[in-house]
Amino acid sequence: MRRFSPKTPENHRKSGVLLLFYPQMGKSFFPLIKRPVYPGVHSGQVALPGGKFEPGDPDVIFTALREAEEEIGIDAGKVEVLGRLSDLYIPTSNFLVSPVVGFIEESPRFVPEEKEVSRIITTGVQTIFQQEIIKRTHLELGGGVRLETPYFDIDGEIVWGATAMILSELRDLLEEKKG
Repeated sequence: MRRFSPKTPENHRKSGVLLLFYPQMGKSFFPLIKRPVYPGVHSGQVALPGGKFEPGDPDVIFTALREAEEEIGIDAGKVEVLGRLSDLYIPTSNFLVSPVVGFIEESPRFVPEEKEVSRIITTGVQTIFQQEIIKRTHLELGGGVRLETPYFDIDGEIVWGATAMILSELRDLLEEKKG
């Protein structure tokens, strides 16, 4: 039932993820990462680069940039931070995720940190507007929990949960700007 609670627990952990736009072949892209398989709730999932707020981090924007630099090898100093999307609480891991939106002027040469990233998925911004990539599936979450959930089918990967919610908010904001 905690999944449906409107209140974020006071003992939550903070994290920052980076939605990094960059140009390539005259279009806008952003990277997604696939986590390696490990014993944990986010094993093998597709996510935005990012991670846990550390005690020395001044804020979650710094966290998102630091973690993206560690995970995919970008130069955080070259990222222009444009703003943030809505914070999102993830009950299974007790994280309050803060999506940070940034832009880098050149197409980065990604270097995945192999312990944290099994694959980098370069994603065109226009991809999230394609209706045919929005699907539904049943997922086995462990402990006998089976969940029917919507997801984005991006490059053959199931992008669901918090990452799908962040991409949905991005899509809605960009559609608003067009209209």
